[in-house]
This record gives sequence, structure tokens and C-alpha cells, in this order.
Amino acid sequence: MHAKNYRKIERPYTRQEFIHGAPQPRLAKYDYGTWRDSYEYELSLIAETDCQIRDIALESARVTAGKMLTEKLGENFYLTIKVHPHHVLRENKMIFGAHADRLQEGMSRAFGRPIGRAAQVEAGTKVITVMVLRDGIEAAREALKTAAKKLPKGYRIEVMPLKKELISSSEVAGNSSAA
Repeated sequence: MHAKNYRKIERPYTRQEFIHGAPQPRLAKYDYGTWRDSYEYELSLIAETDCQIRDIALESARVTAGKMLTEKLGENFYLTIKVHPHHVLRENKMIFGAHADRLQEGMSRAFGRPIGRAAQVEAGTKVITVMVLRDGIEAAREALKTAAKKLPKGYRIEVMPLKKELISSSEVAGNSSAA
């Protein structure tokens, strides 16, 4: 099986009532870590190109990032998988070699059987986000960089502050008097 069959984003094949034997997504969790309101920064792994990401690759990236963050930050992070593998992948198995003539059906029933699931991701979509405190930014960046190696194509990491600086009451009073 070559991966080039699944590189191109096509019309999603998702209708459960028509798919017999479609596999369940192999993602164990979508959220990982401890939720707190006090997190200061959000780091996002953003896809640079359109691609399909297998559910196995998403789970591998989640586990890798989660282990690294747990080792370095303890419970001071919250990781979320932002994409869901809805698209069912199909394969028309062909058997090659000696004495395989009678097992092949060629193109007569070429629709294929379900073999797995994938998330269809467009360029600019957040794939994984991690919320951390100020002292955990470098550890989260390193964890996302390692997780990106488990996923197909290229990704960039974006850091955004979650909390806005409070405006002092004198500045608010000064702005309202000018209006």
C-alpha cells in the first residue's frame, strides 16, 4: 500500500448508515492534562498545507506530546486535539504473485473495503493546541515540534497570550473625557 493514495483531499466519505464495518477512530482522548483558568499562553500546531491525517498518527502525536509535557511540566498544561477523523479510508486489495490469479477481481468491485479513518485538514487549521503558564512555553514548543514529526506534511507553531493586560482606571477615565 502506498501513501500516495491518501494524500489528496477528496470528498469526505462519512455516512455511517451506508458504511458496513467502518472502523472506530483510534484516538483514546481528545483532551489531556489539567484544565485551569489561570493558563497564560496557548501554543498551536497549525497545518501549512492541505492533508489527510490518519487517526493513528494523531494518537501517536498526542501520546508523544503528552509524555514530554508531563515529564517537564507535571500537571501544568492542557493539550487538546482540534481535528476529528471523520473520513473513512478505503482500499481495494490486490494480491500479486504466483497462484494469485483466482483471488483478484480487478476492477469489477473496485470500491474498496474500509481500512481506517483520517481527518481532512486544510491549510491554516489548528491541529493540536496546548495551554501553559509563562514558564512552560519552551517545553510546550519542544513537545509540539516532536509531535509534528509524527504527522504528515509541514506545520508551524504559533504562540498566543490568553490574558489581556488590564487597563488602569485612569486611562479609561482619560479616554472617556476626551470623547
